[in-house]
Amino acid sequence: MKSSFPTTRALAARFPDTFLWGVATSSFQIEGAAREDGKGESIWDRFCAQPGVIADGSNGDIACDHVHRLEADLNLIYALGVGCYRFSVSWPRVQPLGQGDWNEAGFAFYERLIAGLQQRGIKASLTLNHWDLPQALQDRGGWESRETVGHFVTYAREVARRFGSRVDTITTHNEPWVVAVLGNEQGIFAPGIKSRRVMLQVAHHLLVSHGAVLRALRQDGCPAKLGIVLNLAHIVPASPLPADEAAADHGDATGRRWYADPLFKGEYPPELVAEYGADMPTIEPGDMDLIATPMDYLGVNYYMRIVARGDGQPWDPAAHGRPVSDMGWEIYPRGLTELLRLLHRDYRDHGLPPIYITENGGAFPDPTTDGHVQDDDRIAYLNTHIGAVADALDAGVPLGGYMVWSLMDNFEWASGYAKRFGIVHVDYATLTRTPKASAHWLTDLLRHWKETHRA
Repeated sequence: MKSSFPTTRALAARFPDTFLWGVATSSFQIEGAAREDGKGESIWDRFCAQPGVIADGSNGDIACDHVHRLEADLNLIYALGVGCYRFSVSWPRVQPLGQGDWNEAGFAFYERLIAGLQQRGIKASLTLNHWDLPQALQDRGGWESRETVGHFVTYAREVARRFGSRVDTITTHNEPWVVAVLGNEQGIFAPGIKSRRVMLQVAHHLLVSHGAVLRALRQDGCPAKLGIVLNLAHIVPASPLPADEAAADHGDATGRRWYADPLFKGEYPPELVAEYGADMPTIEPGDMDLIATPMDYLGVNYYMRIVARGDGQPWDPAAHGRPVSDMGWEIYPRGLTELLRLLHRDYRDHGLPPIYITENGGAFPDPTTDGHVQDDDRIAYLNTHIGAVADALDAGVPLGGYMVWSLMDNFEWASGYAKRFGIVHVDYATLTRTPKASAHWLTDLLRHWKETHRA
């Protein structure tokens, strides 16, 4: 069935023939096989076992059963017509304790995955850390411990030794802000720690390990492009009042600049250094130079705008008549354009590499009729946000690609399975996959794009 939102050739024609289109997933959210073939326990396995932390009481034991349905899922990706698949390696699947012996059965799965992508002419975009740290390392201090930095470099070198010549990109970390803040300050994600001091040390070690991996892999001669992925929101004040302006500036400093400034300027925002005082992380000599190691690309995950208020109260988009996704996040595509222009303005003189939109998408209820999912809300979301990417390209922002989150419905962390981001529907009772109208829309867009550049 055709979507009621026809793809226009005009939108497809706004992107160059070198632009990379893809879909994205992560290991814990789709793989399942949580205790098979020697896989070790991750912090998310442990976290999900705690009562009350996952909205529907679920876990990732089966998830989408991707490990056992790999070939069919690869065929789904191929049928979409995308040029790239972004996935993550589960560290405890390939090294159960995060140090010591490698698990060949775990590596064999990723060997099949990467070989399957190659056979289908799809580029592989590999992420080393999409949050599922081996629990054995968490027991030794996790990312708060400097020891974990060294173990991460060893893990990265082994993955790159095996796959570095066969993947297009290697991302060190996905969304270090989430690991640090949601996992180690707010405690609503694994490992469930609530400490500002721990959060700051975790954030620093994530950035240090990123730089250390880049240097190590380049020393090893790894040919893949290397980078990191940041989750960033467009933050604006609720009003011109000074208190609201200050709140927006502070939100931008903690959410964007605390991570991007060290990567590109080799320093933390001075105002935050002063604010954090005794909670500032331990920074060893050479750390800031290491963090600022030049990258081949920057990944940006964008989902929403944040409107900041000086009184500390949340600004409710729905109460202001703004459209929201099923997550309650404001749908604001123009924010993506403005965010990308801001990154370009702030860092173009500091070595900003090409930017890839590595995640963008929306969770919606997805009405299903006779096995067909007519997800017009998602089509509208993708249509307007892809248009926003084109606007940023027109403004001179160096953009290399766009990846939809997500390939399929999956385990949405603390929300469990209730929130659906996929362009492919998953029936969790049967694990049957059904491409939604949005999947067909994306395929149409890519067909028009290919036709534009063949003409």
